Amino acid sequence: MAKKQKFPHLIGSKWTAQQQVSGWRHFQVVNRQNQGQWVFAELAAACDSSVRFWLNAQLLKNPSLWKAGWQSLQESG
Repeated sequence: MAKKQKFPHLIGSKWTAQQQVSGWRHFQVVNRQNQGQWVFAELAAACDSSVRFWLNAQLLKNPSLWKAGWQSLQESG
């Protein structure tokens, strides 16, 4: 039986940062990379695709840092 993939629906998922990152709050996962036991996600700002960065996908599960989907300021506040 194949090993279950961590974060199977990561690419294309949308996230709202609780604090601005490079001036933006809304991001979409555009790439993923597995390194041993770790999974990394490349996020791109929704309004400026030149703003990109990699992070450990596990951090996306921390609600004090990230919320799933694109939230308005009122919803995420």
